[in-house]
Formats: sequence, C-alpha cells, structure tokens
Amino acid sequence: MRNMITFVIVIICAVLFYFTIDSALDAYRTNWQLPKESEQELTNRLVLITQELDTPFWDKVSAGAREQAEKEGATLEVWGSYENNQENFLKQIEIAIYSKVDGIIIQGLDTGEFKEILKVKAASYGIPIITVANDVPSSESLRKTYVGSNQYLAGELIAKQIVTDMGTTGEVILMLDSRQEFYQNQRLQGIQDYLKDYPNIQLIEAKTEDSREQGIALTKDLLNRYPNVEAFIAVNANFTEDIIEEIERRSKVEPFHLYSFDDSRASLALLKQGKLDGMIEQSPNEMGQKSVNLMMKWLNNDTVPLDLDGYLTDIRMVKALDVQ
Repeated sequence: MRNMITFVIVIICAVLFYFTIDSALDAYRTNWQLPKESEQELTNRLVLITQELDTPFWDKVSAGAREQAEKEGATLEVWGSYENNQENFLKQIEIAIYSKVDGIIIQGLDTGEFKEILKVKAASYGIPIITVANDVPSSESLRKTYVGSNQYLAGELIAKQIVTDMGTTGEVILMLDSRQEFYQNQRLQGIQDYLKDYPNIQLIEAKTEDSREQGIALTKDLLNRYPNVEAFIAVNANFTEDIIEEIERRSKVEPFHLYSFDDSRASLALLKQGKLDGMIEQSPNEMGQKSVNLMMKWLNNDTVPLDLDGYLTDIRMVKALDVQ
C-alpha cells in the first residue's frame, strides 16, 4: 500500500513538473510578443471648441480640422455653444479638460475666467491648448500657439479701402463689443494706425454688448447723433446685419461705405447683395487644418516648442463687385 501511494505521488510530481517547464518555455519561444496596445490607446483624441457652432465661418474651421485629423490618424470632436453663450462655452472647456483629452483647439475668449481655466485647470492636467481664429495673449493663458489671421493687418486693409472709397475726409463709426476682445483690439489698432496720416478722417468708437437688440439700438442712436457719418466698420462682425437693418429703415444703404469681416453669419450674404461694400475674407479651412497639424506635432514631439507668436493664415479684402 505504501509503495502504491509513493508511486502516485511520483506520477503527480512528474506531471506538474512537465507543465511547469512547458509554461516557462512558452515565454521564450521566438513567436512570443508583448500584448498590443488597443487602437483606442494609440489614437490621440482632440477637441475643437467654439462659441459659434453652425455658422459658415466655424463650419469651415471644423471641416478643415476634421480633414486633417483623419490624415493624422487622430479623432476630433467639435463641441461648443450657440449664439455666443459664454457660460455654456466655458463649461464645455472644463468638460474637455476633465475628460482628459489629448489636446484642445479653441476659439480664444479674452476674459479672466477663460484665461484662468487655461492657466490653472488645463495646465494642471497637462493638456496643450491652441487658440484658433481668435487669440488671447500667450502670457495670460499659457496657450501653446495661435493659428489664424493677422488681425492688425486686417484692420489696416479695411482702413486702406476706406481711404480709396471715401477719400481723405469724413466721419467713420467703428462698432465694437464693449468686452473689448483681444482680436477686436488688434483690428482697431490696425485701423487707427493706418488712418493717423489722414487727420481729416474722424474715427468715432461706439461700444455696446454683443446682442442684436443692443446693436440695433446703438446704430439708431449713432445715426441720430452723427447725421453726416459716411462709413461704418463692424469691428465686431456680428454687428454687420444690425447696422444695415437700421440704415434701411430710414434710407438706402448706397450712400454709406460699409465694411466688415467674414466671421459673422450674415457678412457674405450682405456682400453678395451689394449692401456691404467690402469684407475681410479669412482662411477658416486652413485654420482648422493647420491647428490640428500643429497639435499633432506637439503631441508627437516633432515641433516643441511651438512658435508663441502664432502661425498666420491668408487674408484679403473682397469688394462687393468681386462677388456679384
């Protein structure tokens, strides 16, 4: 009986020894490979966030960004708010940060709360930020770079066109958002600097909240106070439609020289109708493509650091006659 028990124990030990050796050899076989990372782990997740979803300008930015993300093998989601809803816009940024996306491409907003989110929350999570179309000062936001138009040059181009169309004498009203966004300040500075050489052109700065009701009310007041005004520049392009609507209530638009930028919903349509004399045309598709390309270069350590001064895209002055 004792011999039988010993024999069984020996057999069990032999079997266990065999399987142990076989498992050890599996680890050293030539066809053994490390577990592959999932495709999801290898794919960079980017988010583009704007205050102005479903506008022609931002639709083009989004299209360019999506096209480039596909080329780069990254995923891109477009988030944001409608009708310049700042509270919702800021909330979207925080959601993107807490979701730990790999990179955020964002329309700049020159407010303390926006810059605080970028400097503190995004930085603490190590998420790179690139501003697109609208910039904020890099020292106040810690954004990696800016992709978009040279807004100062855009202001100069409009001022130059004013002189060509109106001459060297007259009153020009500049419609501004009372928040004084960084990009608007740059446009304004370009206009003012160019027209310094024309002392007989009087610039009248008019500021109000960025809302349709406020824009119309301000235009009405300005037309009453400055009956001899000859030109309007919508430095904040969202005022373009308000200006023209109020002018048409009391007269024809033809005697006025009216200028704007293409980042409002109505500008291009008004230009085609001949109601807007000139418009700065930007390159939103290029902005989207370039911002994604630069974000991927940052994430892949191909270009570090990025140029803090930004990467400028093409702009040009388009006259009403050019599109009719």
